[in-house]
Amino acid sequence: MYRKSAWGKTDRSGRPSHHLAHHSMDVAAVLEALLRHPILSARAVAAAGTPLGPTETAWLSAFGFLHDVGKLSPRFQAKAWKDRVAGGTRSHLWEGLIWAIRLFEGQPLLDGAATPLIDPLIEAEAEEVWFSALLAHHGRPLPFSEVTLPSDRRTVFPDVPGYDWRAEDRRMGEALRLWFPEISMPRAPLRSSRLVHLFAGLLALADWIGSDVHAFPHVHDFDPNYGTRARALAAKAVAAIGLTEPSWPKAAPSFEDLTGHPEPRGVQKTIVDVPRSARLVVVEAETGSGKTEAALMHFARLRSEGLVDALYFAVPTRAAAGQLHRRIDEAMVRIGGPEAVLAVPGMLRAGQAKGRKLPGFRVLWDDDRTHWAAEHPTRFLAAPIAVGTIDQALLAGLRVKHAPLRAAALTRSLLVIDEVHASDAYMNAVARPLVAGHVALGGHALLMSATLGSAQRAAWLGQDVPSLHAAEAICYPAIWHNASPSVPLRPDPENREKIVHPVLVPTMDPMEAAHLAVTAAAQGARVLVIRNTVDAAVDTWRAVTATRPDLCFAIRGRATLHHSRFAAEDRQALDAAVEDAFGRGGSGNGTVLIGTQTLEQSLDIDADFLITDLCPMDVLLQRIGRLHRHSDRSRPAGFETAAVHVMVPEGGLEPLAIGPSFENGLGAWPHAGGYAGIYLDLRILELTRRCLIGHTPWRIPADNRHLVEASTHPDALAGIEAEMGWSDYGMRIDAKALAEGRAGGIVTLDRAAPFPEAFPDADEAIQTRLGARGPNFCLPKGAIGPFGAPISTIAPPVHWCHGLTGDETVEVALSGTGLTLNIKDHSFEYDTAGLSRTSDPIVK
Repeated sequence: MYRKSAWGKTDRSGRPSHHLAHHSMDVAAVLEALLRHPILSARAVAAAGTPLGPTETAWLSAFGFLHDVGKLSPRFQAKAWKDRVAGGTRSHLWEGLIWAIRLFEGQPLLDGAATPLIDPLIEAEAEEVWFSALLAHHGRPLPFSEVTLPSDRRTVFPDVPGYDWRAEDRRMGEALRLWFPEISMPRAPLRSSRLVHLFAGLLALADWIGSDVHAFPHVHDFDPNYGTRARALAAKAVAAIGLTEPSWPKAAPSFEDLTGHPEPRGVQKTIVDVPRSARLVVVEAETGSGKTEAALMHFARLRSEGLVDALYFAVPTRAAAGQLHRRIDEAMVRIGGPEAVLAVPGMLRAGQAKGRKLPGFRVLWDDDRTHWAAEHPTRFLAAPIAVGTIDQALLAGLRVKHAPLRAAALTRSLLVIDEVHASDAYMNAVARPLVAGHVALGGHALLMSATLGSAQRAAWLGQDVPSLHAAEAICYPAIWHNASPSVPLRPDPENREKIVHPVLVPTMDPMEAAHLAVTAAAQGARVLVIRNTVDAAVDTWRAVTATRPDLCFAIRGRATLHHSRFAAEDRQALDAAVEDAFGRGGSGNGTVLIGTQTLEQSLDIDADFLITDLCPMDVLLQRIGRLHRHSDRSRPAGFETAAVHVMVPEGGLEPLAIGPSFENGLGAWPHAGGYAGIYLDLRILELTRRCLIGHTPWRIPADNRHLVEASTHPDALAGIEAEMGWSDYGMRIDAKALAEGRAGGIVTLDRAAPFPEAFPDADEAIQTRLGARGPNFCLPKGAIGPFGAPISTIAPPVHWCHGLTGDETVEVALSGTGLTLNIKDHSFEYDTAGLSRTSDPIVK
């Protein structure tokens, strides 16, 4: 007896509650709404390479209707039954592959309703790649090559008492005819790899939205009129989460309205001269020149002209993201724009609202609203405005779960990448294809740097690298764009100059760094100490606290420092305390702030005196950007002139190249048959060191172009390599960079190439940056951190997490002034110095 209908969604108790045809239409209706979105529609046309009319849009939506067709299988339906099915239950995705293969073989499925869907695919010889994209809506493609069918195709879906899957299949065909009466698709768009990739991402996004029971209340019994209902619900759903109709002023906002400043200056004025046809823009200007405001003006112009309707602002660090999020959100409040999402996992911030995780993947917000895009990292790029780390953008360009969804959501956005000079060979190999694919679909991107070398700029813009002499003669600041990549716009000089006195300190001893810092702080200076490694920073901090704990930067009365190994909640508190002590209105006179690279970029902090380890010149100039940042600030006696003390190895750099060896971030150590390290290229480091010799004052920004080119240009590298006899080392470093670039190329998701048959099994095998953070572990409820506040998650470095996935239980115990964290066979201490490892796991 036929008694069971095909279900697509269950209620909380696991009982069937939403008919499969209804859920299929929910997702198809959302996909249809997305494809009719003005920006996404334009991106789809660019991807297809030909106009797409209403019938083609209907074809794509109707094809999306089939995304869960594998749920027709009794082996899937049995998941909600008390009855057992021979062979057990199966994933609807794999059952969908089986259904698709039967369709390809000419089986009369969907009562013939699939004919206008499948015939164009067969004619285009693209049926497998499109069904791979269709069945990748959970984030990963499924390979047809791994599916084996029995010789008797009639036994593929077993017959079970009480459920007639063939009748339900015919009902799905009936629904398809009723709800999509007019569909067709020419062969040419179906052969476009870019369209396949975009479809896969939009379908995954639509499935996420269309699976929300609050937006699409369940209807158990099949309703022939459900198509109209689903389309109405879909329109409301995409509007409610900000994918359509986000708030924006009717007239383009003025510079003052957007930024709070009366008049634009320098790059802020010149950014409006970028031609409308430019899709990739590169802004080179000194730290503190207002590049962020220039980026906002560029976005506001594009948004008001209907060329984009979203913004993703990518910065290097979580700390920088937190501070910039506040600035961007304040700008949106001023003009009545959409709220800004903080796109940092675990932070749960949307505008001024804070969220708290609840069971069942739900989030409780303190303003009692729903902030959909902020509730899960996969959805960050779907926000109208989001500020986060570069990692979140790079995940859209890697072969990792939900990369197509991220990339499709990003197509609506102006993608802003801050501090592109910091990218290494691996990151460049990931970021450049991502940006190229984004621009190829009609997207817009803006790259910002204070110190972008000509070789990197040429790679981004597709130029030839100029000679060293020619590179040093190029204007600075400059705005480049791909509409005319060889001729930059020249912003008016701002007549701002900072004289910086560099001083070499021939040691990297933490005791010496602490002595210099304490001496300066005792005279009333706000001292910033940036070490290349966390270990060196902690050692320096311990030396300061051992002598003058009263001068050490503190949070809630507890001396601490700033680096990446703190819980998310403590990082927020640290960032706020850093701003209070070292920001424009800070009151931290006579204070020593010690940290790592987390302090060098995108933070509006101002030190009277800077102590730093040697690093590449472009990075060093970024660190110097935190020294005497605000010219109108009064300085303590003896610190009226900006001075930076740069710590270098006592024996020089040449010994580091023999072996090789490594000292506090400089050079390399052997690893996995190659090299590892932070700043590996001793050629750049030695050229940077030589620029420091002689105590000749630097004039910033007038000297920026010369300093960067003299330290990073290929001609300069070749010269120092020959002089120092580093040809072998140079070749090995270049080979490593080439290998990392190739590694990045291997794991990137090329949207101009055919949709892949599979992604790597483990996402942790692919990283957005070499040396990225490890899994994020949830701590027991009620865990209190070393600063007396609750903490919920912790993310150790990836190389500390061998064998861990992030799903393990964390055992927490009090230990002195901090906590002991035991995770499987790993043990960590977490106190005011941050997270440290107390034992190495036994690797079997």
